[in-house]
Amino acid sequence: MEDNELIRENITEMLDLANYKTYAAENGKVGVEIALREHPDLIVCDVMMPVLDGYGALHLLSKNDSTKNIPFIFLTSKADKADIRKGMELGADDYITKPFDNVELLNSIDRRLKKVEALKQEITSGISESLHLADAKSSDESLMEFINGRNSNKYKRKQQIFLEGNRPIYLFYVLKGMIKTFKRNDYGKELVLDLYKKGDFLGQVSLLENTNYKETAEALEETEVALIPRDEFESLINNSPQVSRKFIQMLAKNVTEKEEQLLGLAYNSLRKRVAETLLLLHKKYGGPDTGNFSIDINRNNLANIAGVAKESFIRTLREFKDEKLIDIKEGIIVIINKMKLETLLN
Repeated sequence: MEDNELIRENITEMLDLANYKTYAAENGKVGVEIALREHPDLIVCDVMMPVLDGYGALHLLSKNDSTKNIPFIFLTSKADKADIRKGMELGADDYITKPFDNVELLNSIDRRLKKVEALKQEITSGISESLHLADAKSSDESLMEFINGRNSNKYKRKQQIFLEGNRPIYLFYVLKGMIKTFKRNDYGKELVLDLYKKGDFLGQVSLLENTNYKETAEALEETEVALIPRDEFESLINNSPQVSRKFIQMLAKNVTEKEEQLLGLAYNSLRKRVAETLLLLHKKYGGPDTGNFSIDINRNNLANIAGVAKESFIRTLREFKDEKLIDIKEGIIVIINKMKLETLLN
């Protein structure tokens, strides 16, 4: 908005050359009408104009929800502090005094537009994060509603929940206890593939792949699991994008963990394997990093998780105890120096 035709044309030409789309107005009234109609990204406005001056234009636009947040730059030959303060109090973003050079105006415009863009990205990011959290909450709530009231089975220690080669008919949800999945080679040597605790799902890979179980699941202690029939699980997956995404995330995490486990088995030393097994259990079942963490799992299972001989595992535990990395009380392993254990992996 500028009542001086020559200045108005010069500013318009300069902004056109800088690849800005412009709308020119000869007074505040026309400028306000254009702003309400076009919703520009930024407004450059002279203070002293006929019909409606710059202060009046800013006042009207600041009262309208669709234009109140548009950056507003004043142009004026009046450099009095009182006038500048008046403009700023009305909500002006910048105040450029005449005469000014084109670079000064372009720099001011560029700064204001970048600030607005940064604010938009911040808001968009916040909304996206909120939607993500809401989506995660929605999927968790859907799963909990799906699980509540289900029939459950109880298993004693060493009792098998499903066998390798069997056809899956349930998705399992661990209500309490701990479960291991494992495979045995032709010589009967066992390799523990994963551990599951309260709150974990079990058996979803075979259900989603529509294949027989590729491993055996066995209770490590008194365990209870909820049983979700296959057809109901498939119906939930097909009808709930949030739940589908949740299980995809579980599968992706599982793949990453398996890759790390295989690399460890292939390249890590005995001490590293034992340390990695203890830290894995701490990560999965220890909760916060503060305080000591106890592991009450028999040595044979721990050795199978590490992929080493039982005797070698026990000997390394003794070394760790002598080094005060762990303690052993009535057969229960207590991690007392997690930080130093972690240094063994580096």
